[in-house]
Amino acid sequence: MKKQIDVFDYAGQICKAMKKGILLTTKKGERVNTMTIGWGTLGVEWRKPVFTAFVRESRFTKELLDDTREFTVNIPMDEEAGPILSLCGTKSGRDVDKFQALGLHQEAPEVISVPGIKELPLTLECRVLYRQKQEAAAMPQEVVDRYYPQCEEGTPEDDMRDLHTLYIAEIVSAYIIEE
Repeated sequence: MKKQIDVFDYAGQICKAMKKGILLTTKKGERVNTMTIGWGTLGVEWRKPVFTAFVRESRFTKELLDDTREFTVNIPMDEEAGPILSLCGTKSGRDVDKFQALGLHQEAPEVISVPGIKELPLTLECRVLYRQKQEAAAMPQEVVDRYYPQCEEGTPEDDMRDLHTLYIAEIVSAYIIEE
């Protein structure tokens, strides 16, 4: 069962949870993957409620997201999500089925193809409206040095760093999964 919500009534809770980590979940075909994120924004763009997510170029999630252009944001409503956030932030979906490893339960979506996660019940269903790869040259040097260290010699400057792609996505449904 789902309780529909106005996402902005929960904006403070969502932003507070993001400091510890929330999940971004994608799906391609029957393959569902989730990863911990700590960077994101909630707002309004083009008169639509949006969630902006940042996903590194190297992540398996980016591959799925670029293909389907849909994701859910899954927010814990208690303090018991630590082990989930830890595994989903350190293991790649290329190598591990995180749902199986953690015993997570998928909740059927309302509008998009990507499920919610019962264990992190505050759910935003999102459809990508815009995406843009970040450019290191457009950032302050101290940000580049701290968050995007060089990782490979002999390639163009931006390719030497594991930059993020910014995804602005319309929130097409928001709810709390209830037992």
